[in-house]
Amino acid sequence: MRADVVDGKIAFPGRILFLYEDLDKVRAQLDGIDLPWDPTLPRIDNISTDEITPGWVCFYFDETLGQYSLVGLRGGKIGHMDLANGGFSVIVSGKSKGCGSSRETAPFSEQAAGIRLVIAENIEKIYGNNCQNIGLLTSTDFSLIPRLLRGEAIEFEAFTAGMDPVATDIVQSGGLFAYNQRRLAGDVAPPPLETANRPMNLVEKIIARHVITDAAKGTVGVPAVQSGDAVFVRTGIRFSHDYTTAMAQASFKAALGQDAKVTDPESIYAFRDHLTFLGDVMSDQHRSQGLLEEATNLATIQRQFCADQGIRLYDEKADGTGSEAICHNAVLEDLALPGDIVVGTDSHTCTAGALGCFAFGVGSTDMANTWYTKDIRVKVPDTVRFEITGDRDPNVTAKDIMLHIMALPYIRNGKAIGQVLEFGGEGVEQLSMDERATLTNMAVEAGATTGVIAADDEVLRYLAKMRPKLDTEALRPLLLKPDPDAEYVEIFKVDLNDLAMMVATPGDPRNGVPLESLDTPVAINIAYGGSCTGGKMADMDMYASVLSAAVDKGLKVADGVDLYIQFGSQKIKQYAVEQGYLELFAQAGARTIDPSCGACIKAGPGVSRDAGQVTVSAINRNFPGRSGPGDVYLASPLVVAASAIVGRLASPSEIWGQADAQVA
Repeated sequence: MRADVVDGKIAFPGRILFLYEDLDKVRAQLDGIDLPWDPTLPRIDNISTDEITPGWVCFYFDETLGQYSLVGLRGGKIGHMDLANGGFSVIVSGKSKGCGSSRETAPFSEQAAGIRLVIAENIEKIYGNNCQNIGLLTSTDFSLIPRLLRGEAIEFEAFTAGMDPVATDIVQSGGLFAYNQRRLAGDVAPPPLETANRPMNLVEKIIARHVITDAAKGTVGVPAVQSGDAVFVRTGIRFSHDYTTAMAQASFKAALGQDAKVTDPESIYAFRDHLTFLGDVMSDQHRSQGLLEEATNLATIQRQFCADQGIRLYDEKADGTGSEAICHNAVLEDLALPGDIVVGTDSHTCTAGALGCFAFGVGSTDMANTWYTKDIRVKVPDTVRFEITGDRDPNVTAKDIMLHIMALPYIRNGKAIGQVLEFGGEGVEQLSMDERATLTNMAVEAGATTGVIAADDEVLRYLAKMRPKLDTEALRPLLLKPDPDAEYVEIFKVDLNDLAMMVATPGDPRNGVPLESLDTPVAINIAYGGSCTGGKMADMDMYASVLSAAVDKGLKVADGVDLYIQFGSQKIKQYAVEQGYLELFAQAGARTIDPSCGACIKAGPGVSRDAGQVTVSAINRNFPGRSGPGDVYLASPLVVAASAIVGRLASPSEIWGQADAQVA
């Protein structure tokens, strides 16, 4: 049991910070005024990890993070050292705390600022797991607040209620490394599975194949699992990137010693993909704070760790032409196979679900653990099935499908948090691999653990094209499908015949509305096509289809608009070269950018420079501040390209005419 638990109870000396929507009330508390708890006042919902630790804050990976916790919160009311100097031990907000990326820096920054308990209406899965891993307590029980204000010590079991046995043991141990020390010593273990043979959905089948049945002997596989089972599973691909490798290696060495070696380095990968072009857009203010040096140090630490450990590093190109690949694109192109379990220190690890993998994001502590044990803890998640049928309009893309799905009340109300989105039906089978990857990539924006699509002949065709040396026919036994009578918590029907082009209005990717429903024209300053979501080969085809029609009609990017098209990998760039797209894009007035995550994480050309700028983007997130201070609308590559030509949010039909519409 944790050292701060006395007689089964834990106290929280210190103040409570209520994150009310009225930001003046937030500022008053930071200035030393204790406000009463008023449950009738609206609290801030959907606080993303981008707001807790904006990208530039993540250049730090130690206790320095506590100085900057929540500096990205909307309204800019929280500044350097405000949270750390406030004497707070509890922080309270509204729905969906910790949405967004898997960055463990977010809860670590709160903990380093003195926070010991996070209370919110619901806690996003990755953020919640990261809190458990570092010993930061969470709760969704607002009835605790009056007791905390009275100074009562709270029964510790209040913070493990509803958790699976493994999570309970981790919380009681004070964190993941402390738990694993007990686990490896034989003091604790997941309870033995007693799940009888049963019909299973796709993710359940993948998990069952990888459950560790004897850690000492390395045996894996059980007949069946069901929702709620707490297990450890053997991982396949494990990867980290330049934002996270330094923090993970620090945890790894702190727990296991400076000379510790990773297990099976051949299945571990690292990527220099997030911060490749940071120097192009970093502000003078951040440069003066030494942040460019801090960011460069992250890459230096990653290179040294990979060299010491024999880990394959996808680095930036020596000739200055960007990264080898964004991690998610490379996992699809080069690494993962159907039926794999893939973990990465990035929430969009779920992209690999398009290959029929169980792929999900983890924090730095989880990654450090799996470097050593090659396993990862899993609570078998509930699965939601999206049955996609019908014939789509040629202008409707996978991005439109996903923006429609995320706008459903089930998603907007947080019911999908921690669940799996399984996509199937004839509408999915007709999509290319790149388009399927857009669906799975954005599952985490719905709060889900991952998205997954059953692998089929299209997957084998894709793998044969991308990896010519691979014996794809030998992979057929890995092409799992859900059982016809598998259980789902919900099944939704999506009829493509009824689907229109969509945009997500600024602030949240769940703000999807039909493009045609916007009441007034929305002028834009920036159009950005890139990232793991919008920088694939099929996306290049879509940009080209609109820009080609525009050039044929003598049109170019509108005055006052900047159009950026960025490649997700060197393979994608080479494809664009072979198709003649670079010349086309230049002729249309677009600027092409070499591979990197770029503007998607405010780390490359395409970011907004002031709050008055409006961007239409093919990325996956439009949380406040993520791509700069301006408003961001999310849309398909077709809409991004068309909007750049017209100068406002626009349908591609305005460029090519309805009769010419076609989607690659």
